[in-house]
Amino acid sequence: MMVGTTRWDVVTGDITRCAVDAIVNAANNSLLGGGGVDGAIHRAAGPELLEECRGIGCCPTGEARITRGYRLPARYVIHSVGPIWQGGNQGERDLLASCYSHSLSLARHHGLRRVAFPAISTGVYGYPKAQAAKVAARAVVEVLHRDTDTFDQILFVCFDEDNRALYDAAVRDAVAGD
Repeated sequence: MMVGTTRWDVVTGDITRCAVDAIVNAANNSLLGGGGVDGAIHRAAGPELLEECRGIGCCPTGEARITRGYRLPARYVIHSVGPIWQGGNQGERDLLASCYSHSLSLARHHGLRRVAFPAISTGVYGYPKAQAAKVAARAVVEVLHRDTDTFDQILFVCFDEDNRALYDAAVRDAVAGD
């Protein structure tokens, strides 16, 4: 799917194998690795990533930090801390949307044109997957409409086909303006 000059794809796969300018890590506040996507990225990147993250310190929920990609095919890792689902009345939607917009802002600032995202906050943080997909797609489409010609490709990399179907639908709806 195209948004302006940006190709936007939803794929099933392993984000640690994406040969893009930057992959986004669904990080925790410490940036020191954890389970799920976070742990996989840290393992694939090697110990140098952990050392760089130690130098950064923590990252508040809804924000993002950037590091080198080390042993990953991606040149950079953008670490974004999603909200823990608490029922939906604690600002989770705005914090999740902020993860995507902050990540793309960092990518733009560093001249990165191809960015891959995981499904932030949908694992152990418990954000309902269908809602998270809609928030993610709307946040990205807002950036793409505002920052035309900034990105060549945005990827949503889903762990399984069920998530891929949710993100496919969310992207189509966001692009159509629903």
